[in-house]
Amino acid sequence: MRSLLLQITAVTAMNLKSLPKRFWLSLSTVVAVALVVVVLLAFLAMQNGFQHTLDSAGAKDVAVILRGGSQSEVASVIARDQVRLIEEAPGIAKGSDGKPLVSAELYLVVDGIKHSSQTKANLPLRGIGQEGAAVRKGITITAGRMFAPGSNEIVVGKALLKEFDGLELGQTVTFGTGRWKVVGVFEAAGSVFESEIWADLPVVQSFFKRDNVFQTVRVRLVNPAALAGLQRYLDTDPRLKELEAKSEAAYFAEQASRTTDLIQKLGWPLAIAMAFGALAGALNTMYSSVAARTTEIATLRAIGFGGLPAFVGTLTESLLLALIGGVLGAAATFLTFNGLSAATLGASFTQVVFSFKLTPALAAEGVSLALIVGLVGGIFPSIRAARMPILAGLYGR
Repeated sequence: MRSLLLQITAVTAMNLKSLPKRFWLSLSTVVAVALVVVVLLAFLAMQNGFQHTLDSAGAKDVAVILRGGSQSEVASVIARDQVRLIEEAPGIAKGSDGKPLVSAELYLVVDGIKHSSQTKANLPLRGIGQEGAAVRKGITITAGRMFAPGSNEIVVGKALLKEFDGLELGQTVTFGTGRWKVVGVFEAAGSVFESEIWADLPVVQSFFKRDNVFQTVRVRLVNPAALAGLQRYLDTDPRLKELEAKSEAAYFAEQASRTTDLIQKLGWPLAIAMAFGALAGALNTMYSSVAARTTEIATLRAIGFGGLPAFVGTLTESLLLALIGGVLGAAATFLTFNGLSAATLGASFTQVVFSFKLTPALAAEGVSLALIVGLVGGIFPSIRAARMPILAGLYGR
């Protein structure tokens, strides 16, 4: 066994020391593998960043009430009388003034102009009342102030400022039939709420002719377990039976899953298709490596080295090139994409601003794919090296 290990070590060292002789061929394989990893990790970082943005908005002790069967807020309708009944439901937390923390809201789509392309894109305008910010956690006005009730004023999520024109503090924009002044910028702990514009609910209802109609009701619960009691309350009242309550965390998880599934369905097939190209390069490199060392391999076999050391040495070379490509690809993705701001359509057909987020676990997926390419690309040339006839190798045939 010790003799075999020494043989494997010697052959592997010989293979690796000869890499400079095949520098350009080896480099092409490394670059091909690195590109595969960059493509895959860019999509995974996009998916992870989008997922994180929506997940961070979801609280387990906040319930979102929509009309049953509604896939998003824009498809839901809730009447004013139903809101009053919801305020009497059990398990709802109360504010310092003793009033239930219930926020009836209107969610509309308005036009924004993207920085990058100067084209129109859908933005969410949310009409909220006095309790709108109170039912959400981590809301902070970072510039200016909150809009005044009854006024044509808006506050803008911090993330929108990175991607859209005309929303800076002090600017005036036109939404619907009215002109609105930006009086504040707010943060929401990096959540999806930072991709929204907020205004006074009655004013939004008036300008968009949605009097006495809401689309969603958010309520802060005394604890997450109170959600079951709230749903029972809705189910037992005929006037509320058509409504459905779910935790904010569950609601945003559903919203995120549609987009993240699409990103995965695009990213993995594209990366795998490119991997076949990298695999062809790896096979070409390793067959050329074996061909260049035909005499060396045959000589070692003639002096007593077995076929296994030649197999392991060649396979190790292939895996090393793939590993280098994988690590370089992961590093390039981190430097290029991690933290990069982008915007994409969410479930309500409005723009969600998020940042690419590459984690060590995702980087490990990319490197693993690289090693698979190296393994498959190296195994057949390794078998050829192990089975090479001694005489054919010595005489270059």
